[in-house]
Amino acid sequence: MEVVIASFLVILALAGGLAGGYYYKQYQVRVAQERQHAAADQILVVAREQAQEIELQAKDKALQIRQAADTEVARRRTDLTREEDRLQRRRQELEDRADRLEKREQTLNKRQSQMDRRAGELDKVHAQQMEELQKIAQMTVDEARGVLLAEVEKDARSDMARIIRQVEAEAREEGERRARELIAGAIQRVASEHVSEVTTSLVELPSDEMKGRIIGRNGRNIHAFEQLAGVDVIVDDTPEAVTISCFDPVRREVARRSLAKLVLDGRIHPAHVEKILKNEQKEVDRVIAEAGEQAAYDAGVAGLHPEITKVLGRLKFRTSYGQNQLAHAVETAQLAAVIAAELGADVEVCKGGALLHDLGKAIDHNIEGTHAQIGADLAKRYNVNSKVINCIASHHHEIEQESVEAVIVEAADAISGARPGARRESLEQYIKRVRALEDIANSYKGVSQSYALQAGREVRIFVKPEDIDDLDSVRLARDIAKNIEETMQYPGQIKVTVIRETRAVDYAK
Repeated sequence: MEVVIASFLVILALAGGLAGGYYYKQYQVRVAQERQHAAADQILVVAREQAQEIELQAKDKALQIRQAADTEVARRRTDLTREEDRLQRRRQELEDRADRLEKREQTLNKRQSQMDRRAGELDKVHAQQMEELQKIAQMTVDEARGVLLAEVEKDARSDMARIIRQVEAEAREEGERRARELIAGAIQRVASEHVSEVTTSLVELPSDEMKGRIIGRNGRNIHAFEQLAGVDVIVDDTPEAVTISCFDPVRREVARRSLAKLVLDGRIHPAHVEKILKNEQKEVDRVIAEAGEQAAYDAGVAGLHPEITKVLGRLKFRTSYGQNQLAHAVETAQLAAVIAAELGADVEVCKGGALLHDLGKAIDHNIEGTHAQIGADLAKRYNVNSKVINCIASHHHEIEQESVEAVIVEAADAISGARPGARRESLEQYIKRVRALEDIANSYKGVSQSYALQAGREVRIFVKPEDIDDLDSVRLARDIAKNIEETMQYPGQIKVTVIRETRAVDYAK
């Protein structure tokens, strides 16, 4: 019984505890809900306050924007009003100007009508006067015009010839004076020696017996030498000497050195000839390279490509009218530098163009074309300055000279070739050149006689005065000089003088 009661009490206590816990839980839930409601109400209050504040700010911002817009509209209205007033004034000015122009046009039309009437009256008067003049002169208008033009032409030709002579005389006098000073100073500062000998290809022999050893049995030695060296060996009656002939001066020099070595050594047979030729070829190549570098150093030209200096060194073995071409190139570069310094031109371009102006002569026997164009192409291949290339290509007027430096190079080339003692030519060439000068002069109409003077450096031409007047004399001199430039080759320059003489003869009886 007690166990039952205890169990009942336990059950009752459990039920009471469950009921109490349930009601406590409900209480906590209700409290939490009340707190949440209070927090939500608080958040709503804060949000409403913030919304009101944002609304006020937005209203203030909108008010400011509206005020700014109103101000901008007012300003633009003012500008539009001002622009409209300006356009109105401009329109009024244009209308006033149009009215003035219209009035001026009316006035001009009236004046034009008056002038037309007056011109018509003048034409009538002029026609009447012309008829009267023709009656008085017994000559038509065309005949009178022809007579007048003939007189005017005669006077004009006479005045023209006189003015041309006067201007040419003044220019020549001043030009020659300044040129003499400049050229004399340049030549004195260069002070190079005169040419006294021409490079030859003669090989001296110790005795005439050596000629037989050079020829060899059945010509074996000489044929092998000629084939390997690329030259012709001339064995003639010249005592104790043989001549080497070849169009290539470098190849000829190699052959000359080799033959001299063979003669000195005494062993002359094909195998030894080939060995000596190879050794001398290397030696000549070394001499060429050193000569090119020395020439560039003497001329003061730096930065040349090694291949350019090698080709330049080949000029050491080439001559023109007895003048060594490498020495001529260096001398031309020094002259050009002096002239350029005096005239204020580019000294470096002048030195480079003058040193390389005959570069093509070193290889012109292997390539088609003139030496000026060949040299310019070679310089262009190795990125030489374009102004220097133009100096090379234009020094014989084959192309247009593009700078004053090109003109200086041409002048320096002429000075170096034409100075006293620079060049010489054989008697046969001299006679041919003198005859060619006289033949060119005599080929022109109106020439009575011509004479080549001063070793072919001047030609004097006597003309028939009845066929050639003073103006034609000037033209004739220029035409002959141009013909000589185009058809002849000569060192320096040639002076052309045309002489016209009129003699009046009468007899007193």
